[in-house]
Amino acid sequence: MGSIQRRHPLLFYLLILSPVVVVVQGLGCNWGTRSTHPLPPDITVRLLRDNGFDKVKLFEAEPGPLKALGRSGIQVMIGIPNEFLASLAGSVGAAEQWVMQNVSNYISKFGVDVRYVAVGNEPFLKTYKGMFQQTTFPALQNIQAALIKAGLGRQVKVTIPLNADVYESSNGLPSGGEFRADIHDLMIDIVSFIQNNGAPLAFNIYPFLSLYADPHFPIDFAFFSGTPNPLVDGPLTYTNVFEANYDTLIWALEKNGFGSMPVIVGEIGWPTDGDPNANLNYARQFNQGLINRVIEGKGTPKRSTAPDIYIFALLDEDAKSVLPGNFERHWGIFYYDGTAKYNLTLGNGQELANAKGVKYLEKQWCVLAPEASITSPDITGSVNYACTYADCTSLGYGSTCSALDARSNISYAFNQFYQTADQQKGTCTFSNLSVITKTDPSQGTCKFEIMIDVGKHELAGQPARNSAVAGAGLRTWGRIWVALVCGWVLGALLGSFRAF
Repeated sequence: MGSIQRRHPLLFYLLILSPVVVVVQGLGCNWGTRSTHPLPPDITVRLLRDNGFDKVKLFEAEPGPLKALGRSGIQVMIGIPNEFLASLAGSVGAAEQWVMQNVSNYISKFGVDVRYVAVGNEPFLKTYKGMFQQTTFPALQNIQAALIKAGLGRQVKVTIPLNADVYESSNGLPSGGEFRADIHDLMIDIVSFIQNNGAPLAFNIYPFLSLYADPHFPIDFAFFSGTPNPLVDGPLTYTNVFEANYDTLIWALEKNGFGSMPVIVGEIGWPTDGDPNANLNYARQFNQGLINRVIEGKGTPKRSTAPDIYIFALLDEDAKSVLPGNFERHWGIFYYDGTAKYNLTLGNGQELANAKGVKYLEKQWCVLAPEASITSPDITGSVNYACTYADCTSLGYGSTCSALDARSNISYAFNQFYQTADQQKGTCTFSNLSVITKTDPSQGTCKFEIMIDVGKHELAGQPARNSAVAGAGLRTWGRIWVALVCGWVLGALLGSFRAF
């Protein structure tokens, strides 16, 4: 070190001053992009690296994220959405084209370290009622054949991220584990094919959903700190639902001749808003316990080998569907802008590092005007309108903004719409009920957001929004703009201006 200091003093001080990022082996993260104002891809990749994530799962092959991941040292799993399964199943040529455009291209031109292609996303969910049962396996086979033809068969493996509902237990214990009767033979064919091609299975496990679905579910069993009432299954004892769920799968695999099949936990996490049990304290407790397991290399009672785990998710996504619940938009360990929600201790005592270089819209908010009355007949329609086109899930029961009084509740809805619309002129009118303020109206646990200025990032020469993200943003603003125009036209026809 002394010789480095003498010969290269600048390098020496960079080495001393630069923080040492500890990579947690076996820990990855899901990077979803269903956001109206996404964190730029290059900033997101730096966020991953600064926090020691060396694996990431993308839900589709999006140019922005993939280019940013080039030569980053991060291993990538690229997802194929369910809506593509039919075309890929019906044509080997379509699969070859997909692989060429979305795998070969990014490996050869940008140096992306693609390790897996995830064919479909939980395609056998019971709620899909068999919609993808005929196309998933053929699509998997065709993608595998396309990878081999492209000379990538050894480097890139195929798998299918499956929900834990593809297996069940006949006796309520892990040892009763077996694949669902309606897809049993299909699962055996898929598992055999994946094993023969040297790839792991990927399963998504969500202890939060156990608690969400059953108000009587023992809450301590959802976490990793132990329970006074463990689940005893013969010689094995379970103190948390993750281990019990995972081992139910291991039993199902073993019963069907796949006892040594490698498994990846493709999604697991805890949301922070949108439900009373989706809060910062529970999320921190769960994810810290999960990370501790990964650091320790801890397996389960049935299988001692620890699986690779991909936390769901890296960032919040305010444009996701809320059909499963309001919590769907709040799974991130970081807020939408890459700010850590809570402290998590990673390897070597390192804590979460925030995103750097984020540019925001102007510090101004749209709120209910002081002189406006909450009894105005236009209030209900204006709030409903705002929350149709912007994310108001934090206003729900037990959520971070549920304690707001009536006026602040209305202001929150107005501001969400205003920010989602990029603070554009005319988006803070609401029948003359609203006003723009420079004073932050945030209070308590409820934060009134200022969105990322995507335009500033693009003008600064940062990678433009990827196609899917840009589409989501344009669709959101498009709906808002069309609604504004229709409101103005209708108002003119009626002889009175009511945009909302």
